Amino acid sequence: MPRFAANLSFLYPELPFLERFEAAARDGFEGVEYLFPYAFEPQLLAERLEACGLQQVLFNAPPGGLDAPAVERAWNEGARGTACLPGREAEFRAGVQLALRYAQALQCPRIHCMAGLLPEGMAREEARVTYTNNLRWAAAEAAKSGCEVLIEPINPRDMPGFFLNRQDEAQAVVQDVGASNLKVQMDLYHCQIVEGDVASKLRHYLSAGSVGHIQIAGVPERHEPDVGELNYPYLFRLIDELAAQTGWSGWVGCEYKPAQGATPGGTSRGLDWLRGWRAS
Repeated sequence: MPRFAANLSFLYPELPFLERFEAAARDGFEGVEYLFPYAFEPQLLAERLEACGLQQVLFNAPPGGLDAPAVERAWNEGARGTACLPGREAEFRAGVQLALRYAQALQCPRIHCMAGLLPEGMAREEARVTYTNNLRWAAAEAAKSGCEVLIEPINPRDMPGFFLNRQDEAQAVVQDVGASNLKVQMDLYHCQIVEGDVASKLRHYLSAGSVGHIQIAGVPERHEPDVGELNYPYLFRLIDELAAQTGWSGWVGCEYKPAQGATPGGTSRGLDWLRGWRAS
């Protein structure tokens, strides 16, 4: 069975953030992910993980900014990463170093470096040169502590202007950088919206060893994975099959918006898809 991680930025929205760890553990999750940890001291988060018996499996490097208040401000103002932005290399490096300090404290094996929004009027090739150079540096820094760096294609409907949209584009960047610890964060929700053919892409890229993490959500509403056009039971069986064949041992992050919103207990009531899968 795939190892499912609760995305605490999306799930249990009725609870204060630090209370979401315990809620996830009660629902049987063994791993958690979220967008950003920087509003909290790493020791506090480490204590929550240990108290709840959870593993931190992923979080994002800062979308911009040089300290915690600036990171939050950058996200709220629409920043979506600096990796592809010429002239922002120092900011990118500072963000990666901050993320790696948190990763070490939280024993998290991977961080996601968001590509950023392509500036109006800038040629894609100019941004791509900056992107690959930044990722080559980030992968080398992360390798010193045994950490993976992930890149994620995101659909332009949810995030207009995002530099990286397609799986083949992300795979080409991984090949160009040539670092063994640079991999793709394959979000099946984004993949289905942009290009479809999800099962074939899972077969190809998991077999190639270039996927470090998977995320899921129903399409198109981004609710629970038992709602929408994707046949997730089939895809979960396929992931299990491919894991047995290839040795892939990554996590599947549940990055969806509960259909019941922030109503008390709404996330837990919406987990019938997970309970059914565990019982199968």
